[in-house]
Amino acid sequence: MSVAEAVLASSLKTKLRVDHVSMVFKRGGKSTPVLEDINLEVKDGEFVCLLGPSGCGKTTLLNAMGGFLSPTSGEIRADAEIVHGPDPRRIFVFQERGVFPWLTVEGNIGFGLFKLPRAEKEKRIAYYIKMVGLEGFEKAYPPELSGGMKQRLEVARALAVNPDMLFLDEPFGALDSITRLVMRGELLRIWETERKTIIFVTHDIDEAVQLADRVVVMSARPATIRQIVNIDIPHPRDISSARYLELRDSIFKQIGLAQKK
Repeated sequence: MSVAEAVLASSLKTKLRVDHVSMVFKRGGKSTPVLEDINLEVKDGEFVCLLGPSGCGKTTLLNAMGGFLSPTSGEIRADAEIVHGPDPRRIFVFQERGVFPWLTVEGNIGFGLFKLPRAEKEKRIAYYIKMVGLEGFEKAYPPELSGGMKQRLEVARALAVNPDMLFLDEPFGALDSITRLVMRGELLRIWETERKTIIFVTHDIDEAVQLADRVVVMSARPATIRQIVNIDIPHPRDISSARYLELRDSIFKQIGLAQKK
């Protein structure tokens, strides 16, 4: 990150703030601590990855940020307002397909646009179909689409309602490795166009370093933040560059894994 970019980043307003958040699940008289004193600030338009081992609490934190779970202690604020529940300004994209199989591509993207006048709705649907590369498939149903196309459809449907923030919970986890690489590039292209604030959960270190402005490295459960790594490489990123490998290997060391050669 250049000096100019660093100054710009510091001047951006805070979009989301997590203050001393802890989470304890209680079931059958047993308490299970999941999150422990999490503190995080996300700037407007920033792409942040939550990285950690499976089951560490990444999704729990994401759900709390989105208002689907209430912290046991601490608070979360979006645009300086305490998050008390879900909000249409904050949209989730899940690994499990969230598209409606009984609706066409157009129908899925337009699902949340019922309040718009017909002409504006059709214009917005067409815009996002083009943005995610689904032209020619407007009348297709999800079972007729590939896995990557379904994921692009889900991203388009989320963006169409014009949210302030996107929360993505391992959205590419069910895709094959080649399609995952393609989808990472597609997501970055869309993010650079729309500049939405994105919080992206993954346990894939390469995915985090390829995508994020910052990588939040979380510990095993009960999760704490081990380190926040600034990824100071411009997009598109050369995954064979010395700086990329340095950042990637530093994260491997941080979570206690041997460096990849």
